[in-house]
Amino acid sequence: MSQFFEIYKTFSVVEKKNFTTFLKKRNRRGDAKNLELLRLLERNETKGLDVKLYGKPAKGAFHALSKRLSDALVDFVASNSFADETSKELEAMKLLLASRIFFEQKMSDIAFKTIQRSESKAFETDNYAILNEIYHTKIQYAHLNTQWVLSELIKAAERNRRLLVQDMQLNMAYAKIKSELTYNTSASVSTIVSSAFSEFQLEITEDLTYKSLYQLMEITATTAKLQRDFYTISPFMRTVFARVEEKGEVAEKYTYYYLNIRCLMAVTDFRNKDFDASKTQIEHIEAMLSKSKKAYQQLFSGKLEQLKALNESYTGNIEKAIALLSNAADTSLTNKLLLVMCFFQKAAYQKAYGLMLTMAHTDDWYLKKMDWPWVLKKNIVEILLLIELDKLDLVMNRFQRFSRRFHKKLKEEGEERVLVFMALAKEYYESPEVVTTSSFKAKVEDSFEWLGREQEDIFVMSFYAWLKAKMENRDLYEVTLELVNAKANL
Repeated sequence: MSQFFEIYKTFSVVEKKNFTTFLKKRNRRGDAKNLELLRLLERNETKGLDVKLYGKPAKGAFHALSKRLSDALVDFVASNSFADETSKELEAMKLLLASRIFFEQKMSDIAFKTIQRSESKAFETDNYAILNEIYHTKIQYAHLNTQWVLSELIKAAERNRRLLVQDMQLNMAYAKIKSELTYNTSASVSTIVSSAFSEFQLEITEDLTYKSLYQLMEITATTAKLQRDFYTISPFMRTVFARVEEKGEVAEKYTYYYLNIRCLMAVTDFRNKDFDASKTQIEHIEAMLSKSKKAYQQLFSGKLEQLKALNESYTGNIEKAIALLSNAADTSLTNKLLLVMCFFQKAAYQKAYGLMLTMAHTDDWYLKKMDWPWVLKKNIVEILLLIELDKLDLVMNRFQRFSRRFHKKLKEEGEERVLVFMALAKEYYESPEVVTTSSFKAKVEDSFEWLGREQEDIFVMSFYAWLKAKMENRDLYEVTLELVNAKANL
């Protein structure tokens, strides 16, 4: 059941609704237990489920029900995956095989039509492997079709072969990049990418597919998030994005990757505190979504709401940010933590803490769902909230837990200043009066090596703003806006 829930939790709101509909269509009875079990799991109820479902202990029946629900999930995921790209690939392959049978049976006319349909389907998904087989077949039987020009077929086959080889090289390069970044978390992304591309004789040009350019940007942005350094990777991201723009008008089949690329640029611009540029990217995404199919609108709505809220919260519109997140259909962990942070910035501590209490799983559980920076951020925000609410026992307990959980990891990552910040926060809580003294201010200045407004991570600045607000006895949100918008010194 745990594996089922792990998969189910990754579903979007729309996918969850579709899965419920999928179950209802398969059920023969209106009171099917699988829907009831799904509702219990949605409420995070995991104990005594057999009793809750059957009114008495029924381990055997519950095990059978769990298996049926898990099997239904697998069928749902499979049917969804075949709904678009995979179905086209399968259809292209089926048509190719059918055309070969027709050729062998001397049924040339229908063979020509069938293989042309196969080629069209393969083109829709840029499936170079299937296209390679199609051209092999067309060249083999070219002597039967007077409208096929052998020299043109050979040129098309050669062009496709180069693309197939490039696709394989890109796959190897991405594997190399991921491997390097996994074992060398402090390495320069640009250097690793350049090295991998050089090794596999690749260049970052507009000739790369949208998918390839997206994968490259996604790897880079993910690493920047882990390293909390979007400043260093920004020029590289802009270079890759320029190659995307050079490709011109976006065909419908590339919409998904193009929208994701725009989202990555919006995040990069936001993390670099270029809010106008980030908002411009969002406007482009919205304009494109208005002309795209509904599935894309559902898929990207959650990301857009979060991006909008982030930009609004750091440009003086905290109420608008809260409204966007509160009314969002997206109920993801990312959305919840962003809303907690907005409430915190607004000094609505009780609301923030009430929402924080709904995220009551262990750090290990969240590490499986989210990334390490998210878990770290959640822990820091929770401690600051408890300080503001003066929950003495919980504050000291969380400080101890934080040290056990993160001290070694932060040291390994070269992020000692997080530990310094937490030590200063603890000192403030134990002796609030000391925070406004000149000696405390001097200690803060000596304790941190600030990277400057341009380079410093926006979320790091936000946490420091809390300490600065205490030192100056000022409003937290006001201080935050001054720092990130370069109206005050760190």
